[in-house]
Amino acid sequence: QVQVVESGGGLVQPGGSLRLSCAASGIIFSAYSMGWYRQAPGKQRELVADITTGGSTNYPDPVKGRFTISRDNAKKTVYLQMNSLKPEDTAVYYCNARHVYSRQELWGQGTQVTVSS
Repeated sequence: QVQVVESGGGLVQPGGSLRLSCAASGIIFSAYSMGWYRQAPGKQRELVADITTGGSTNYPDPVKGRFTISRDNAKKTVYLQMNSLKPEDTAVYYCNARHVYSRQELWGQGTQVTVSS
């Protein structure tokens, strides 16, 4: 089955850490760039981090220095390490896979991250 499935969300206090995982199946994982997006209530979905097939990473300013994306091609998994979490990081986090040539995209079902004391 062609899919990506997120895990690792939950409730964490401000300043805490979480690591999200996204496991892919049914695809040639190494041919896909991978990304994490998030969507808070009433807001548009926004990019959190992405990583190319070659391992180059990109982060928007709100998470730069706090979040780290990585990938393990052997495990067909991409990770998002989130440190120094803030209440404004609260959102549903989605995994995205995009084929480098066909631009085919896959989205996961999302995992909730809540940062609150």
